Amino acid sequence: MRYFYNPPLPVKLLFSDSVWHSANEKILLTFDDGPLAGNTEIILSALDDNNIKAVFFCVGNNLIKNPALTEEIISRGHTIGNHTMNHRILESSGNIEISSEIFPVNNLMQDMFGYRVKYFRPPHGRYSFRQRAVIKNSGLKNVMWSLLTYDYKNDLTVVKKSLDYLTKNSVVVFHDSLKSSGIIIDSLRMLIETAELKNIQIGTPEECLS
Repeated sequence: MRYFYNPPLPVKLLFSDSVWHSANEKILLTFDDGPLAGNTEIILSALDDNNIKAVFFCVGNNLIKNPALTEEIISRGHTIGNHTMNHRILESSGNIEISSEIFPVNNLMQDMFGYRVKYFRPPHGRYSFRQRAVIKNSGLKNVMWSLLTYDYKNDLTVVKKSLDYLTKNSVVVFHDSLKSSGIIIDSLRMLIETAELKNIQIGTPEECLS
């Protein structure tokens, strides 16, 4: 059952150069798919209220549509990661197609915001050896996870069940998307409460990905 939330060891060993766990004994919060107007602002406020820094794995087209939100993520001290230009699954794609989804995100972040992207996460967690080769050439670090909350199912009972598997070095996945927008703040609150009950601290991207 836990493999629904935390990928099995053989998969982690197969892509051992990816990040699966926090580098220290603090959990790392990540948010995929944004930025999304009307939702990202709420997440940022909740993170500020709890003095939490997170990684936002953003889709290139959403960055272009929401430059002010992108600036806000950066100005509040969070980290932006590459989640491809169009949120396409690239598991079976060739090098040219993979590159066309990854490099433009790095370029637009540099050109529009003067920001150098360091981290990548594949949409839906679908990764391949070809992607790994492109990622290596791009200078990015692939960041996967060790706790998938399934918040995109829009069901707090599902999120609560996932938190049974929260450990001291979890890399946690939430979503900055319409699918999870109705429960994202309550999901975040439940995670904070669960971490406190388990005596687990929440870390910063810098320390957790060092």
